[in-house]
Amino acid sequence: MPKLKTHKGTRARVKVTGRGKVKAMRSGKRHLNYKKSGKRIRQGRTDLLISKAETERLKTLLPYE
Repeated sequence: MPKLKTHKGTRARVKVTGRGKVKAMRSGKRHLNYKKSGKRIRQGRTDLLISKAETERLKTLLPYE
């Protein structure tokens, strides 16, 4: 059976934790922050845990991670 290729776009955007959960950065923090409240910017600092259904889909794109 041939090796599977890792999807590089997914690998750059998500991290798999030691227990197999998938974490991703929250969106909406790159630019146009002057119009966003401080609360909104602060809440964007924490990583987002991806749902179980999405996790299964993402793990097919990251076969060896």
